[in-house]
Amino acid sequence: MFQEPDYRENLSLMLSEVLHDIGVNERMVMRRRRHCMLRETMRIIRCRLTDNNVTTYYLGSQSEGTTTKGLDSDLDSLLLNHDCNIIQDWSEWECGKENYLMIQDENTTPGYCFLQLLLSDEPIPATVIPDEHHINDRSGRILLKNTSFNDLIQGAVNHGPSNATQGQHGFCDSDHVLAYPCKSWPQSASGWLERQGIGRWPTQDMKSYAAYTECFVVPTGSKVSEYPELEWRISTSLAERCLILNLNITQIRCYVLLKMILKSLLNPQDEINVSSFMCKTVLLHCIEHTEQSIWKNNNLLTCLTYCLLELHTCVQNDCCSHFIIEENNLMAGQFTSEKKLELSKTITELIQSDGNGLLRINIDDLGQRLQVKLNMVLHGDYNFPTLLEIHQHIMTGGYINIAAGTSHCHKLVLNYFNNKSIMTMKQSVSKLMIFRNNGKRLQQAAFKLLAPFIFTTYGSVLASSSIGENNQVSPEACVWLSAGLNSDISSSRLKLASVFYSTGDMERAELILRHTEQQYYSYPVLPFCNCCRAARPAVSAEFMRVCSEQSENCIKHITAFCVRFIQKEINCVPRELQYEMFRSTQDDMIHRHQLDYWMDWAVVDSLPFLYFLQYKIYRHQQRHQDQQQALSKFIRTIEIDENLSTHRETALNILGQCMEQENKPQQALKCYLLSFQLRARNNAAKFHICKLLSRVLAGQ
Repeated sequence: MFQEPDYRENLSLMLSEVLHDIGVNERMVMRRRRHCMLRETMRIIRCRLTDNNVTTYYLGSQSEGTTTKGLDSDLDSLLLNHDCNIIQDWSEWECGKENYLMIQDENTTPGYCFLQLLLSDEPIPATVIPDEHHINDRSGRILLKNTSFNDLIQGAVNHGPSNATQGQHGFCDSDHVLAYPCKSWPQSASGWLERQGIGRWPTQDMKSYAAYTECFVVPTGSKVSEYPELEWRISTSLAERCLILNLNITQIRCYVLLKMILKSLLNPQDEINVSSFMCKTVLLHCIEHTEQSIWKNNNLLTCLTYCLLELHTCVQNDCCSHFIIEENNLMAGQFTSEKKLELSKTITELIQSDGNGLLRINIDDLGQRLQVKLNMVLHGDYNFPTLLEIHQHIMTGGYINIAAGTSHCHKLVLNYFNNKSIMTMKQSVSKLMIFRNNGKRLQQAAFKLLAPFIFTTYGSVLASSSIGENNQVSPEACVWLSAGLNSDISSSRLKLASVFYSTGDMERAELILRHTEQQYYSYPVLPFCNCCRAARPAVSAEFMRVCSEQSENCIKHITAFCVRFIQKEINCVPRELQYEMFRSTQDDMIHRHQLDYWMDWAVVDSLPFLYFLQYKIYRHQQRHQDQQQALSKFIRTIEIDENLSTHRETALNILGQCMEQENKPQQALKCYLLSFQLRARNNAAKFHICKLLSRVLAGQ
């Protein structure tokens, strides 16, 4: 295939160029990481505000930036429950907490442990089994079963320690791993802190940082365990993430190639023979045992071959030692003899092909792109996505995911606020301000995205309270409503307009609406909602261009979030929209998902709400022509906007009431029936239909 003496160096450089062209370059890796870390930081902030004792970490390919469009990697999230205290030494026991002693003995697989229940009021073992999640072992110890986490995430499928959730169309799937934190760094990992490789990697600074990260136990037993339901795997994922974040671009490219080889050649048809975590571990061992100077772009093929040789040795010996906890064999009980022979043969052929085997990889057109680089085929035979197009795809996807994360965190905060006093809400807002004043850079960036939505809700709740008392908006409410105006292009502004409308201040409300409409059509705005599972919104070429050229703060100018009112804001909600807060009958409640708590709120997409408010204001001001123009825009938005997938039925319900006010009962009924077709359960349309028919029959 290659005749030049230095073909390995030439091939390495061309392979590096191909990987650069498909988005595996320093800029895109850093962008992917930042997008994921921003979402993680927002979730951590949300937990602090809502007194939630669970910390979410995003791990794996998405947070590491070690993925491509073709690899289609899952989003791996670890949900760390701090309610339990996992200790290795009696001095770590805490009064009033649920304490478990980590046990590693002759009955546990290396890298795994049992969790023995201790009393919460004194540091001694418990003697009474509290529930079905615990069991007595032969030594009389009360141990926690790893099945205690099963079915905690509704709609998820158990895959070992994780719960897999299928993503909406256009979004990646999610793997949720539920875990308990350990009080201290695991003793079984202490040897790694002293280990020194040839390349003096990881550095002492990396190891020192890793030793201060949290480690945890995840609910899964070893495949070769005698007690699979009692074992918990000891995990150092945060330390491993630290190591991956410190790899150079050649090492990252080598890892991406290994994952492409897995998906294309070693794990065909979605089989799981060798995992990407095994490949990551092999890579880390190879980096540790080589000089750092070899990990360069012109040596990529040699580095990849070295990793494949190491992987082949692991498969042959049925042994792949965990990078940090060496005695944990990741391949124990993994392969049958037939599968081992098959994998060994495939890896050997790939090594012996001297790069030729990479031409068989179709993921991200890698093989075809490489053939073009090598002048084996003409470039005109293929129409590959350009680097700019891939860059736009990565940036747009990242910003949409950040928007989804912002919306999700806002929804969870609203659910917390819905049942809390104004004083408790004020305390949460005070906690939020800490991240603005004392937070690190990433926390401050996350604050800028999330805080305006929370400020607006808090201001609206205060306004609702003062409107209920004296039909006035208190000065404090105005301060917070103003602080939240730049949440996005429209939703917070529409809330403020709704507040003024509710107090009868039509002039100020109309001014805000007019300005909001002008802004909406000055940018390539994307209507966005994350209230329930829906397909990823369709985006325009102009939207993608803006995403590729600007920082994540541009989200504020190119997204229009849905407008959410919790019941504490009811005095700021137009009467026509208040019905949405009471959409569910007792029978409807049975058919609701556990995450459908937003159905007890009034939620509407921005643009329909804007035109509805304009219609109501112009009707009040007796500006008939403007009123009819607003109504026409309202109707056209519902008919043509393909991104109103979540709340289209609400828009139709409001439009139906406008039609009733226009004395057009037939058109109103048509709106309600269309709404009912979209959502047969938990829909206020059934009330409107009954009311309308009652009035028609009464001759009103």
